[in-house]
Amino acid sequence: MSTHLKSKAPALILFTTLLSSCAIYAPDNRPALNDHLPKQFSIYSEILPGVETTWWKSFQSLELNTLVDEALTNSPGIQQARARLAQAEAIATQAGAARFPSLGANASVTGARDSITKTTTEIYSVGLAAAYEIDLWGRIKSQTEAAVLDREASREQLNTAAITLSAQVARNWTGIVAQRLQTGLLRKQLEANLTSLELIELRFRKSLATALDVYQQRQAVAATEARIPPAERREQLLMNQLAALLGRNNFQTLELSEKNLPALGKIPAIGIPADVLANRPDVRRAGLRLRAADWSVSSARADRLPAIRLTASADYRNAKSSDLFDDWFANLVGGVTGPIFEGGRRKAEVNRARAVVDERLADYRETVLHAIREVEDALVSEQKQRDYLAILGQNLELNRNSYREALSRYRNGLIEYLPVLVELVRLQSLERDHIEAQLNLLQTRIDLHRALGGGGEKMMRGE
Repeated sequence: MSTHLKSKAPALILFTTLLSSCAIYAPDNRPALNDHLPKQFSIYSEILPGVETTWWKSFQSLELNTLVDEALTNSPGIQQARARLAQAEAIATQAGAARFPSLGANASVTGARDSITKTTTEIYSVGLAAAYEIDLWGRIKSQTEAAVLDREASREQLNTAAITLSAQVARNWTGIVAQRLQTGLLRKQLEANLTSLELIELRFRKSLATALDVYQQRQAVAATEARIPPAERREQLLMNQLAALLGRNNFQTLELSEKNLPALGKIPAIGIPADVLANRPDVRRAGLRLRAADWSVSSARADRLPAIRLTASADYRNAKSSDLFDDWFANLVGGVTGPIFEGGRRKAEVNRARAVVDERLADYRETVLHAIREVEDALVSEQKQRDYLAILGQNLELNRNSYREALSRYRNGLIEYLPVLVELVRLQSLERDHIEAQLNLLQTRIDLHRALGGGGEKMMRGE
């Protein structure tokens, strides 16, 4: 090292030490965001909630378990979320690399030809160059913290995608099973109506029934038959949608064998709203993005102040490659750079970063409200759907009795066929409504599991 450089080194070190003692920018303390949450849900459970990482297994269907596992592995939506997480991890690594010195190597061979002596001289050189920025105000630390938080937010986005996908698969699967039950019921109803039509036509030939009775029963047969093609169409559309969720290219390969809707167990332990916020990955993601924005403000503020950058290099040069390391030159440079005039660009960046904080704070609050509302909606919906299903079952049994009574009176010649037909149409409609009500109850439970969140990360790891 040259004498001149040695004389400057103590001053540079002293200057660096003085600047390093300055305050480092960091996000301001934020008051608690969830202080105004309700203490409990409208339907409160004293049981502490256990995070059901694979909640669909409560339906006790091996077929559904297999479908969800396939979707979590092959779904294009999950693959996109995984790719976004990989991008965020790379960005976090890049941001963290700025905390360490950079080191590069170079090598060259140059030649010069003397026009007088007609000789050529070759110079061989190899060298190393290093650079390092002293993080006086915490700019690099803030950038790193923001990138790490963004990475964790991407991980929570993957967890959210996994929970949403599992719920979509479960809803489609239950929809397909219910639609097959509906189609099977329609075929049974059509068969029963055709049998009734044959009996009425027989009674008509014996002058025990009128032509109007025959026409009315034929209308009932035609109306039931007309319901079958739309039911088959809905089933096939649900099959196509499920195959797409599974990531299958050939939709025709999807085969399902389940014939009955699964039995519904007890309502899961709910806990309190704070538990839901701790379990839901979308809420955690919103909180992480808010914290990342806070660190971005710190980075933008620190970027308005001077920065110290150190560079060092060492070069070895010689006209002979064998003597390359005999002649060398070393250089150490330290510099201070800072903004003087830039038209307010860096100040505008601080304002922009603070506006991002305001946006993400509002987004966090909206996500929290949405999470609480989803749980409340699912709880109320399941409770009322259970009440409706119970009343519907009672109504169905009463209608069966009414139909049997009307049919008996008709066969005994006490009434015309129209009251029988009215009871028959009502009974068959209630039978279809009963299957739909069972499906709605199951899908309400699926919505409740999705609203409670939790287990996304473990779900993606297959635990």
